[in-house]
Amino acid sequence: QVHLVESGGGLMQTGDSLTLSCSASGGVFERLNIGWFRQAPPGPEREVVAAVNWNRGGGRYGDSGTGRVTISRDNAKNTVRLQMTNLKPEDTGFYYCASYRGTWGQPLTTRHEDYNYWGQGTQVTVSS
Repeated sequence: QVHLVESGGGLMQTGDSLTLSCSASGGVFERLNIGWFRQAPPGPEREVVAAVNWNRGGGRYGDSGTGRVTISRDNAKNTVRLQMTNLKPEDTGFYYCASYRGTWGQPLTTRHEDYNYWGQGTQVTVSS
């Protein structure tokens, strides 16, 4: 059982920068692929913001944050960070950290259906 806790959300202004953190416990962190997903009203869909591979720490990014988002992991601290710059109102949403166990030879996926552990989420609101 992997337990994920997000932190760092809040009320931001357009153009601000923000760092979200995801702390993990209960699993072998070094073997976890970790993703950040955003759920924005009105729909229930969760779109990927970024994900980081368990092996070598390579990242994949969703379209919405291209050039403004950086994901990184610190295996010593069991933490994944999501850095966002030049925030826009459309970045508003509930941000979830999620994980699934990585497997040798399998590429990192950004489909939320493939992630089997989820945190409670943190709200990010960007005002114009």
